[in-house]
Amino acid sequence: MHDSGTGIDSSTGAYEIKDASYFEGARKDFVDELPDNPQAHILEIGCSNGNTGALALQMNKCGRYTGVEIHAEAALKARETLSQVLIGDVEQMELPWEDHSFDALILSEVLEHLVDPWKLLRRLRRYLKPGALVFASSPNVSHHRIIRMLLKGEWNLTDDGIMDRTHLRWFTPRSFAAMFEDSGYRVLSVEPTSPFRFQVKLQLALLLGKGRHLFIKQIKIKAVRKDDAPAI
Repeated sequence: MHDSGTGIDSSTGAYEIKDASYFEGARKDFVDELPDNPQAHILEIGCSNGNTGALALQMNKCGRYTGVEIHAEAALKARETLSQVLIGDVEQMELPWEDHSFDALILSEVLEHLVDPWKLLRRLRRYLKPGALVFASSPNVSHHRIIRMLLKGEWNLTDDGIMDRTHLRWFTPRSFAAMFEDSGYRVLSVEPTSPFRFQVKLQLALLLGKGRHLFIKQIKIKAVRKDDAPAI
């Protein structure tokens, strides 16, 4: 069990066997889109070892950066650079913040690991300021490689990537965006995390733009907190 964010969570399960590289890497694409605001306070769910937050602080995108991380070793590393890091399962732990505490929310490759990501998004909304920016990403289960696998009657789990065996939820670009819209957010854009290569752009041109979802490996959402949605 977790210890309300101040101790070590012993329920990490499959995450304990992940290679350390699984928790590395900064989301520079998200940080680049944040406004320059040294007074801002940013919340990241699944902050890993804190590299994204460290980059945001370094680039003066915020003055405070709070993270939540279920993997104890990564979270302790994040505590070396971030303003606050809670250790535990965000779906189970008590959250200590006041309403309207954060200017932005980042959820990088985390929602697919949750039992009820819809409930978490509705729960987190109260802690965001009106109009707060939200950045999120998740694997795309409608990618053409997954479709080809299904056509062969297979469902092969892996240690990482789209078919990561620790995933509990699966999204397409459309369903990922719908989850945010249904949870009190307004989606501004739905894009791949990396620009399409020339060959993909050529194929899409030949298809008259149809089937774009088949070439998106990772879905990237940019959204804002709706001010007219009821808080829970």
